[in-house]
Amino acid sequence: MELHDAILNRTSVRYFEEKNVPEEHVRELVEAAVRAPTASGLENWRFVVFGSKKAREKLYGLIAEGMIRYYRAVNLSDEKIEKLKTRMYESGMYRAPVYVAVFIDRRVRFLKGSEFDELEFIWSVESAAMAIQNLMLKAVELGLGTVYIGVTNFQGIEDEVRELAGLDENHYLVGVIPVGYPREEIQPRKRRKSIDEVLSFV
Repeated sequence: MELHDAILNRTSVRYFEEKNVPEEHVRELVEAAVRAPTASGLENWRFVVFGSKKAREKLYGLIAEGMIRYYRAVNLSDEKIEKLKTRMYESGMYRAPVYVAVFIDRRVRFLKGSEFDELEFIWSVESAAMAIQNLMLKAVELGLGTVYIGVTNFQGIEDEVRELAGLDENHYLVGVIPVGYPREEIQPRKRRKSIDEVLSFV
């Protein structure tokens, strides 16, 4: 598969088949992820794979809680929130055979001194985000679907994900990535804005 094709065919997949993802594929995803650029060469990312039924069910519950809190934060009606619950608990939205949680270790840094705390944090998150993109593009090549989950960062929920991952409070959760075989045909959506709307030459 050409990189161009992987980029154009990557899309957010929210429904997955009840089919296991081979461990070697998961390893290939992480191997692609760690080839991403990393600020100051620190490689201060950590990838935790939730594959056991118990861990996946616990994480799924936390994702559902995060989605409900997100919907409430944007003032959606109780009726729409109930529809979300139906899509999650009856239709299995975001229920995947594998979840990859991506963390950064905030203790691992290059610039010392509190005046660089925010900059070091931003660089680390950017590094992890680029790793996630690599992972998602590799997934396309392997016939897998992915979606980025950020609602697990709500206060309290992130703590539980971190505890489930067996990590301490020095680790910051950048995102959770459900991984699996798409249940439906993949149809990448068009971008709302044209290239001319987002591109400037100086």
